[in-house]
Parts: sequence; C-alpha cells; structure tokens
Amino acid sequence: MTVSLDKPVPDFSAPATGGTFSLAGQRGKTLVLYFYPKDNTPGCTTEAMNFRDQHEDFVAAGAVVFGISRDSLKSHENFKAKLELPFELISDGDEAVCTLFDVIKMKKLYGKEVRGIERSTFILDAKGVLRHAMRGIKVPNHVDEVLELVRAL
Repeated sequence: MTVSLDKPVPDFSAPATGGTFSLAGQRGKTLVLYFYPKDNTPGCTTEAMNFRDQHEDFVAAGAVVFGISRDSLKSHENFKAKLELPFELISDGDEAVCTLFDVIKMKKLYGKEVRGIERSTFILDAKGVLRHAMRGIKVPNHVDEVLELVRAL
C-alpha cells in the first residue's frame, strides 16, 4: 500500500534521533517529511542546511520537519550533530517508510543502475492527510517552495 493525495497516511513508527517517531504522535501539527538519499553527501547536506536555516519559519507556520533516509541511527546522530540540525532524522533501514511513500527508484550512479531514494518531500495536514507530494525534486529553492505550501494550508 502506498500513500495517496488527500487521503490519511496510515500510522507508522520508525527509529529516529531523539527517540522513536510515530505518525500518530504528530497529530495536530502540519508535518513535513523529506526523503533524501544519504547522510553527508553534497546535495543532502545542502538540503538539510536549507531546512535548518528556515526551521524557525516552519515552526512559526505550525509545522514539524523530519528528514528520512535509509542511513543508520548512528549515521543520523553524527549528521545531525555536525550540521546542528534542529529537527529529527528518521532511520528507515528496512525501507518500510520509503515503500509506503514509494520513493525507492532505480537511479543511475556513475553509469550504473542502483536502487536508491528519489529526493521527495511530503506535506501532511494536522489530521495526517497527505496534502502535497513533491517527487524528484532539485535542492535549490526547494525549501522555499515547501514553506509556501505549508503556510497555505
């Protein structure tokens, strides 16, 4: 089963920095879930820093931001500390959350086909209903677009 626009996202939980993440535990807040390929890679570092730098604006808009990748919790803890991220990172080593949101794709890396996360962002309203799905995004200006959508909810 995968998520659909304007439908409630099924509850899930996953290990995260700062403790276990539970979707049900986030009800009442606008939720930004951004999926990224890998900790400590150039695009993912830039994207995380962009979310970090605008974090106060998301909070002011009533939103909570979570980054999600297949990296281990230890990798996430290091990445979060290094970049001083004010939001938590979800570890999806078994790809359950990635599968729910259908973000695992075949990609080309140095001419080889590899399975990986397609950079994507999802916005859920306070009731847990998926309102926006942005797939295959590019990092520049992305966080600004996400913030505009959050403010419009």
